[in-house]
Amino acid sequence: MSDVRYPFTAIVGMADLRLGLLLNAVSPAVGGVLVRGEKGTAKSTMVRALAGLLPSIATVDGCRFACDPAAPDPQCPDGAHAGATASGRPAQLVELPVGVSEDRIVGSLDLERALAEGVKAYEPGLLARAHRGVLYIDEVNLLQDHVVDLLLDAAAMGRSYVEREGVSVRHAARFLLVGTMNPEEGELRPQLLDRFGLTVEIAATRDPAERAEVVRRRLAYDADPAGFAARFAEDERALAERITTARDLLPKVELADVALRQITAVCAAFEVDGLRADIVMARTAVALAAWAGRTEVLEEDVRKAARLALPHRRRRNPFDAPGLDEEQLDRTLEEHADPEPEPASQPEPQPEDGPEGGPEGDGPDPDGGPDGGGPDGGGGAPEPTGPTGPDAPGAEAPAPEPGPAPEQTPEQAPVPAQHPAPARESAPVAAGEPYRTRLFKVDGTGRGAQGRRSPAETDGGHTIRARRPQGRLARLHLSATLQAAAPHQAARGRASRALVLHKDDFREQVRQGRESNLVLFLVDASGSMAARQRMTAVKGAVLSLLMDAYQRRDKIGMITFRGASAELALPPTSSVEVGAARLESLPTGGRTPLAAGLLRAHEVLRVERMRDPDRRPLLVVVTDGRATGARDAVAQSHRAAALFAAQGVASVVLDCETGPVRLGLARTLAARLGASAVTLDELRAEGVASLVRDNRATTMRKAA
Repeated sequence: MSDVRYPFTAIVGMADLRLGLLLNAVSPAVGGVLVRGEKGTAKSTMVRALAGLLPSIATVDGCRFACDPAAPDPQCPDGAHAGATASGRPAQLVELPVGVSEDRIVGSLDLERALAEGVKAYEPGLLARAHRGVLYIDEVNLLQDHVVDLLLDAAAMGRSYVEREGVSVRHAARFLLVGTMNPEEGELRPQLLDRFGLTVEIAATRDPAERAEVVRRRLAYDADPAGFAARFAEDERALAERITTARDLLPKVELADVALRQITAVCAAFEVDGLRADIVMARTAVALAAWAGRTEVLEEDVRKAARLALPHRRRRNPFDAPGLDEEQLDRTLEEHADPEPEPASQPEPQPEDGPEGGPEGDGPDPDGGPDGGGPDGGGGAPEPTGPTGPDAPGAEAPAPEPGPAPEQTPEQAPVPAQHPAPARESAPVAAGEPYRTRLFKVDGTGRGAQGRRSPAETDGGHTIRARRPQGRLARLHLSATLQAAAPHQAARGRASRALVLHKDDFREQVRQGRESNLVLFLVDASGSMAARQRMTAVKGAVLSLLMDAYQRRDKIGMITFRGASAELALPPTSSVEVGAARLESLPTGGRTPLAAGLLRAHEVLRVERMRDPDRRPLLVVVTDGRATGARDAVAQSHRAAALFAAQGVASVVLDCETGPVRLGLARTLAARLGASAVTLDELRAEGVASLVRDNRATTMRKAA
């Protein structure tokens, strides 16, 4: 891979992304930018190209934390820097890998040296390197939760804190946060989403000529990176100079009260949470004015700032699409614009004033009169000059008089349109409103990715025990280490207060937190589920479980079964939005091949177990328990269910059976799966009532 970056000015199209990045280069206080878009749209290429345009920074010589010589950090681990020399260097672009560890982000302490030698040895992490530069996170939505927490802390306070068993290190960490993500792979936590100042939605152009130019330039760059960069060197220098000029102009830009009133009115109209949006919009509008070479913020700056700063802040749940209502934005800006001065009082012009009927008598009105009427200025419709009447071209038939319809003979009656016989399938119905559901989890302790569902050994959480280090020591268990070393002090010839430690004495913490799981939905879409009210309730329940999976950072998948087969409607993914869309368009009808659905689910889980063996599954079967299509359909479904029970797959059956007479087939299926069964009413989180029912059922089972 070439060390020569692709030039920023060589990228074709993507004006919004270009503007968002340049505004952050002009004013880092804007707070970074989140780039949302499909794969293969040069998101990463443009972000990396931005680093070559950023002005150089002055740093204290020998400081590993890029301290500013004009205002060094008094808490810098490398010292107060009094009288230190300084030099310039380019701003850093630091890339944060998705699978990065906590120690790599904040830095690490050599705990063995700290305890054995009494030396505080600290190695700075990526946050220290990114100080006063750019921290770039590709696929930011796939970060582990504990990594997101670290970034939130640093972004909120501008400092990084490292705490390791009584040893504390802190340093400045102010950086431009740039993230890219593909929404199809899952959404971002709302707390981190709000930390991005701006957001930009991008998609590949559909213009063949523009696509051809993109390919042409990329091939030229791959063939000769240095030569290609040289072609755009002058454009790059001009753009870098414009950034520097805009930075110098930034302190001189005035944000008038009118513009500030428009900013706050827009934020209030779109009901964004908190006041961060107002501040970001104000900073963005000022940066836009400086970028345009002006010292005054105009309404067009406020409008552009709203389009960049608000779409990701007005979302209410993971199924709301980001975006702004342009008409509402324009209406709000107009309502709070600076009112124009009232003109001097003058008598109102009469229709007869002026030779042509215009308001000032200065010529014919282009619309045919003062009121947009006919040439006589009277405001009426122009006289028709062509054929008139109901048969005239373009004429509308007169509206019929109200009253009873006249009787028609069979020959006069309208003939209904001939349609083919309807298929045994009902059109999709809308889902009910989502609600908070009960928590379903996988029993035991796993080792999967951090989340919020099932117990697991994780990097976060509370300490449950100590063990010998497995690899590099990261989380020292101090008391267990001292207990392991204490019996050997005399044999090791301890002659002072210092503890004599050997490598075998060290113990690390084992922490228990929660993991995310693979929640696989198996949804009955057969004719027995097709009643409109019933399917609305069922879809609302599944939508609620999807929202719960989103909040707990799970992967989800969806299988539907109807007719003669089962279909993998949604392969396992982190995108809950896609799952909600597939659920909304789900039709119903036909027979109930329950066994086929269970077997398809078993195969999907087998494949996913090979791909990600640490992620434990949770099967959610949404059905009334009926099975049709074969003489022994129910028995086949029970045999398929036994496969899950034999492998210990955690399962839940959402019993959709309704009506006064119930067969209990779903609960029988749950028993075969070794699962719990809940009705639609029991799915809702009900606090004490839910706990009482669970405890009563547990007591009855034990008594039996």
